[in-house]
Amino acid sequence: MAAARGCPPAGSGDRALAELLLEFSRAQYRAKDGGGGGGSAKVERIERRCLELFGRDYHYSVIPNAHGEVCAHYPRHIVLLERDTGRDPFESTVQVGKLQDLINRSKMARCRGRFVCPVILYKGKHICRSATLAGWGELYGRTGYNYIFSGGSDDAWADAEDISEEDSALRNADSQLFDKVRGHDIKLLRYLSVRYICDLMVENKKVKFGLNVTSSEKVDKAQRYADFMLLSIPYPGCEFFKEYKDRDYTAEGLVFNWKQDYVDAPLSIPVSLTQSLNIDWSEYQSWDLVQQTQNYLKLLISIINSDDDSGLLVHCISGWDRTPLFISLLRLSLWADGLIHMSLEPSEILYLTVAYDWFLFGHMLVDRLSKGEEIFFFCFNFLKHITSEEFSAVKSHRRKSLPPGFTLEEICMLKQRDRGSTTSLSSDFSLGMESSPGAAGSFTYEAVELMPAGAQAQAAWLVSASDRESRLEEVRSAFLASYSRTIGLKAVPPSPAGAIGGLLEQFVRGVGLRGSSTL
Repeated sequence: MAAARGCPPAGSGDRALAELLLEFSRAQYRAKDGGGGGGSAKVERIERRCLELFGRDYHYSVIPNAHGEVCAHYPRHIVLLERDTGRDPFESTVQVGKLQDLINRSKMARCRGRFVCPVILYKGKHICRSATLAGWGELYGRTGYNYIFSGGSDDAWADAEDISEEDSALRNADSQLFDKVRGHDIKLLRYLSVRYICDLMVENKKVKFGLNVTSSEKVDKAQRYADFMLLSIPYPGCEFFKEYKDRDYTAEGLVFNWKQDYVDAPLSIPVSLTQSLNIDWSEYQSWDLVQQTQNYLKLLISIINSDDDSGLLVHCISGWDRTPLFISLLRLSLWADGLIHMSLEPSEILYLTVAYDWFLFGHMLVDRLSKGEEIFFFCFNFLKHITSEEFSAVKSHRRKSLPPGFTLEEICMLKQRDRGSTTSLSSDFSLGMESSPGAAGSFTYEAVELMPAGAQAQAAWLVSASDRESRLEEVRSAFLASYSRTIGLKAVPPSPAGAIGGLLEQFVRGVGLRGSSTL
């Protein structure tokens, strides 16, 4: 289905975001319940707004999920991005009909039926999200196990894979069932050209009530996922973010306790994926929450920016806390570079990622707020830590002098022409340009860079590093302002001196209640 054009927006700016956050903070979105509790008209406006924002830059198809028949807590309109309508020359090869068939066959392979779902299209590659692999408990009796183990936390699910040693007949039956179900999951991954699987779980298998209640690709006994590049990048679950809130929303210096009994998944990344990053991965257990999130994001950006055509899957356990954190950061970072959602303003990309990546994919904000597990707030406040060029997906190339045969005036004329064209230079290179302030307020073009056409053609005229910073700061400021008026921060007990906490102080300045300062 091609994107609808001329569709009037359901709302704009601060009012639309405030309405979204209010609805988000009142009830969890569930497609099977018609979108949530009591606010169906509002939910429908949110859904329409997401489709309108996707349609600004992409042709897309929709997989219908009106009553949660595909997945109970995925969007009622699951969007398959097919082609960027702007400068990006890449196009997805995925056909919605075949994708839908593979989804229906494979959805039981993953916890809560949260199948591998493409959510971002970048250079023709699908960036996907899902839950982790399900075990026999869910496959044989989803309803009973869901009742027993559904405690509302990200890690609560029931798929006990291990069974008694003496019951070998049942074990053989299990093996055949896993071959079939996980085989469909693998077919879906391959159809989406996913090669890289990033597992955020801190456990090999989740243990609850003494049982192994989830599995993952990295511990699949039959090595069914051996052909994929498996990355174990353990990241704290939503419970850890209560400590973030209790520390006055300060992530600096907050280090996860890796010595806890249930933590048994070490960091494991193929060496070929770390060589281009100047990171000492052996030190990961000493990183605070800022460093850990920064380094994992750098890794993900490096993977999707590689020269191959392979896609990426990111998942945690249920796929609705840590997973949207990194999906949202990826979407915002690529947007800030001018590489995806190119026509969206800061308020619009903020609305889209809050609505689609968090709300419509079932993040349990009501439950998380009640427990002080503010991973959702952390995501958008964290944008201040990824504004620099080191997080940019735009490849750095050595600056070179003006190409032979081109004058400065001709270069300027090229910039004013169709920005997607590279034929004025050659079929092999596109031209990027930097400007720097010159005398008397004029601009002199001091350097250009040559970039291979094709993979980077859509990035021929990129936002500068300062633009990236300002764009992300606009998103963060808009979020903080709207969040304060709708949900609000939970104040921590004042210090003996009665000082306002660090982030609260930053916040009142950020929304204009005090004089501005550097946040």
